[in-house]
Amino acid sequence: QEQLVESGGGSVQPGGSLRLSCAAPGLAFSMYTMGWYRQAPGKQRELVAFIAPNRTTTYLDSVKGRFTISRDNAWKTVFLQMNNLKPEDTAVYYCHQEASWGGYWGRGTQVTVSS
Repeated sequence: QEQLVESGGGSVQPGGSLRLSCAAPGLAFSMYTMGWYRQAPGKQRELVAFIAPNRTTTYLDSVKGRFTISRDNAWKTVFLQMNNLKPEDTAVYYCHQEASWGGYWGRGTQVTVSS
């Protein structure tokens, strides 16, 4: 059974928007910091944003002001609203449970930004 299920990826033109969702129905969701990561072809996976249980957020510098991470503990879902997308945002985006033992990963959802 998948612990984290991402959705919402797709293809958009530069300047467009997408909203990613990550559902975690089987987790004690509210207890954990949740993160979004991305991996572009030929590059290492990088942290995009994370949100703590108290909703404190941290962002990769290159997405500050364009991306917003949020969470809905009642629905055990974390979101990533991505605005003003750029070609360099093209990557597979992964949801992650930030746990001391390593945490679960989702399978990823593709985001492609191209004209």
